Amino acid sequence: MTPWTAVTDEPLSAPADDDSAAHGDSRIRGGARDSAPPGRGEEAAAAGVMPLVAMIGGGQLARMTQQAAIALGQNLRVLAGAPDESAAQVSADVVLGSHTDLDALRRAADGASVLTFDHEHVPPEHLHALVAEGVTVLPPPEALVHAQDKLLMRRRLRELGAPVPDFAPVEGTADVAEFAEHHSWPVVVKATRGGYDGKGVWVLHSQDEAAEVVAAQRAAGTVLMVEEAVPWRRELSAMVARSPFGQGAAWPVVETVQRDGVLALALAPAPGISTELASRAQQLALRLADELGVVGSMAVELFEFDGPDGTPRIQVNELAMRPHNSGHWTQDGAVTSQFEQHLRAVLDYPLGDPSPTAPLTVTANVLGAAQAPEMSMDERLHHLFARMPEAKVHLYGKGERPGRKLGHVNIAGAFPGSPDDADYAADVRERAERAAHWMSHAEWTDGWDGHADD
Repeated sequence: MTPWTAVTDEPLSAPADDDSAAHGDSRIRGGARDSAPPGRGEEAAAAGVMPLVAMIGGGQLARMTQQAAIALGQNLRVLAGAPDESAAQVSADVVLGSHTDLDALRRAADGASVLTFDHEHVPPEHLHALVAEGVTVLPPPEALVHAQDKLLMRRRLRELGAPVPDFAPVEGTADVAEFAEHHSWPVVVKATRGGYDGKGVWVLHSQDEAAEVVAAQRAAGTVLMVEEAVPWRRELSAMVARSPFGQGAAWPVVETVQRDGVLALALAPAPGISTELASRAQQLALRLADELGVVGSMAVELFEFDGPDGTPRIQVNELAMRPHNSGHWTQDGAVTSQFEQHLRAVLDYPLGDPSPTAPLTVTANVLGAAQAPEMSMDERLHHLFARMPEAKVHLYGKGERPGRKLGHVNIAGAFPGSPDDADYAADVRERAERAAHWMSHAEWTDGWDGHADD
């Protein structure tokens, strides 16, 4: 375990020669606070009342944050759009309303110590209005906007000297064609707001394709940008957390695997990543959290690619200022989960130890099958546990439909083992994928039949 290091008067990022962030190593930087946590009144503290956290959004991230809140004795209120949303199903304190409705946001924030997020889609003007009314919003709207607007994020990261793909705003097809002249086709066009899980992203190979996409999206009022297509070898995620006091923590860097634009797998730590590259990614994520003023958990999604000299390099793809799919492994593979850490951060508790508890933990998403199996989810769970008792299953309480995230499975590799051992990593990955596929399709990828000998 990496020791906790007090750096109260220093930036969160580690020195350039600090290579302590290897595969299994973690980093916590910062010190103890002197002031009271945000939003905690003296009367409530004197009465022994635990803080109330309001989370905007009723999805699976809020649902899993609720689990962490229960363990910490916290009160988590959820703003959900409907009573059957994932978090609303398991929360005692639910406000029904839209995240675009300022009055609903006010009702959610009423009496809360802090307001935080399950997603980034709350209108910034509403958040500024809440802050003006005395609500503690974390991450603050000045930080969150960089996860809401991709073009603004790219511009700010460039100002900070962070590695990003080249980019340009798009007003019409000519802007895409001009960009492609300098960078060659294909290029990537993105909606600056609202896209996720592959939505709002178009890889274009010609001016004709660009004309079709730009015309359709501009007609729909979508603001667009274009960026170069990075020849990446794989995608990585550097998950960190930061408190209002400025303490920061970094989990091991994760490899993510996307299918049809949706995260299918996360391998923690990333197999085969060098100590130097892992440290660089963690330092970058910690520095960005500090420079942008982030409070809470944050995922910095990265491209890994080979530079002209063959040396591995990274560029920032996206930011998520909340718990993130690439951090689900922390529930069963780290000392402190991303959900507990997010609560610690927004309440300004000292951050938890992000060290891994297994040589390799793999998350595999359970995605809705093209045709829902006749076997019930409950029966599938029964069969999975009978065959794979080591599988840790997290279901979101959602109805099945094609491609929908229904839950995930975590498989932790046994000691001794190393993510750099290709056979070991392949075994842990195969078991996670096998378990998730069974939960999605009610069929075993290896053809196993539990009733063959009956």
